[in-house]
Amino acid sequence: MSFLSERPSQRSILTWAWLFPVTYLIHIAEESWVGGGYSEYLYRLRGVHLSMTRFWVGQAVGVVLLVFGIYIARRLGFVQVLIVILGSVVLVNALSHIGTSVTYWMYGPGLISSVLIWLPLGLASLIRFFPLVKRKKYWIAVAIGIAINVVIMIFTLRGGRLA
Repeated sequence: MSFLSERPSQRSILTWAWLFPVTYLIHIAEESWVGGGYSEYLYRLRGVHLSMTRFWVGQAVGVVLLVFGIYIARRLGFVQVLIVILGSVVLVNALSHIGTSVTYWMYGPGLISSVLIWLPLGLASLIRFFPLVKRKKYWIAVAIGIAINVVIMIFTLRGGRLA
């Protein structure tokens, strides 16, 4: 029996889901303290002022939503779909960091964790859970992950302001 066709245990699925908040904290740490920090980088690159306070508040909201999402998904039985959503989110974010770094030929805070952690985690999540989630749900989950990135990008480019 192939690895991809094996049904993972609920425990292993839940463990996989918890990789996202753990790796998110690593990604936040890199964006905060490496290469001058993401706020300074965003200002230099795009002229957008995102204060460290707004950056930290946004990241804290992200962590809370992520943990709450895992809790709700577990209670309502859609952890596999959530993993596809989160896999899409981290994959698109990683590709964004990589694309920006290649375009400007420079390091951007978050690049290392994107290449070493989020790119593989996103790809592995999408590949591993493809046979486990019904096609329509799978592609809706991928679309939701992409949409989440669009919302985050708009929020970031507005300097962390809602209005």
